[in-house]
Amino acid sequence: MRRYLGKLTFWKFTALVILAVGIYATLVRYTKGLGASTHLSDEFPWGLWIGFDVLCGVGLAAGGFTLASIVYIFNIKRFEPILRPSILTAFLGYLLVIVGLLFDLGRPLQIWHAIIMWNPRSVMFEVAWCVMLYTTVLALEFAPVVLEKFHMTRTVRMLKSLSIPIVITGVLLSTLHQSSLGSLYLIAPFRLHALWYSPLLPVFFFVSALAAGCAMVILESFLSGRAFKKTIEMPLLATLGKGAVVLLGLYLTLRFMDAYNRHTLGLLLIPSKETYLFWLEIMVGALAPLLLLSFAKVRQNRTGLFLGAVLIIIGFVLDRLNITITGMEASAGISYFPSWTEISITLAIVTAGFVAFSAAARYLPIFEHAVEAAPAKSLQETWVEDLSLVSRQYS
Repeated sequence: MRRYLGKLTFWKFTALVILAVGIYATLVRYTKGLGASTHLSDEFPWGLWIGFDVLCGVGLAAGGFTLASIVYIFNIKRFEPILRPSILTAFLGYLLVIVGLLFDLGRPLQIWHAIIMWNPRSVMFEVAWCVMLYTTVLALEFAPVVLEKFHMTRTVRMLKSLSIPIVITGVLLSTLHQSSLGSLYLIAPFRLHALWYSPLLPVFFFVSALAAGCAMVILESFLSGRAFKKTIEMPLLATLGKGAVVLLGLYLTLRFMDAYNRHTLGLLLIPSKETYLFWLEIMVGALAPLLLLSFAKVRQNRTGLFLGAVLIIIGFVLDRLNITITGMEASAGISYFPSWTEISITLAIVTAGFVAFSAAARYLPIFEHAVEAAPAKSLQETWVEDLSLVSRQYS
């Protein structure tokens, strides 16, 4: 008993407490129902679990398909050292998104209905299928890491031979549902606040997810390097920071041009909660990291690069929560704040992701990128080398 208590650090103890409270909140949710365990209602049916667990979870996992396309499709092999952790982060992210949906659905046991009950005109149907298929793609992309642990070389070679079509499929699926999450709100032009509603919401969602994906890879690399004493690939991460600058610049340009064309720039001067939170989202999550990471010295500095990535992620989370909660409160006529069960379950889901990543990093070759084996030498080449070695020894 003392041996286990001696290994119990502050963070491990905190994780255990969060998971324990989350398990209790889960029992409350499934025994008392959504109405008694959450602050959701018919007037406000989507809250923290959709805004954070789903919309943020899917977007923050975008680093997986971004890195996979860079390495396999564009053949930029120097990013391989950070590919496997990115794939793992994306895989765990999508699994936890599915777990979050199981809490939010009124009838979670019917989550499989989208498989056989088709509604091809529904955006939610398309998102459901894309999430299911892309989670399968991520499992196939991550499978070689597990198979290498058990020395299943033939299966690994087979999966690697299919890596290009698998990655292309994953990029297509991820592009579809990253943008389609924004399409969910296109049907609510008179409910979503004008500061966030736009016909370009699918484009905004996709571009911001790419920027957040780059930031998440940077953040994960720093945290993994500190936790597992691994080398931080600063040149690669600095390049991702440079890519995030381009994406943030594109995102801000699109947002400004859209607001100008829709004549909503005047809303930015109206004193209201929505205006203040919009400015917080833009200033902290887009403009500040754009200015910071525009300087090469900041990108090449560990503290500067880490701070820029954290700001991008904070801004991304603020944007998704503003769209889901802030932008919908006025039309619903109520003020929503999540209940303790909603908060504790969300914290437990995030903590479970950290625990799963830590376990995978300890027992699987996550930080070892595959090295292509050298081609086998012919018998003649082997004899020539042996003869030259012998002649050098006796010369």
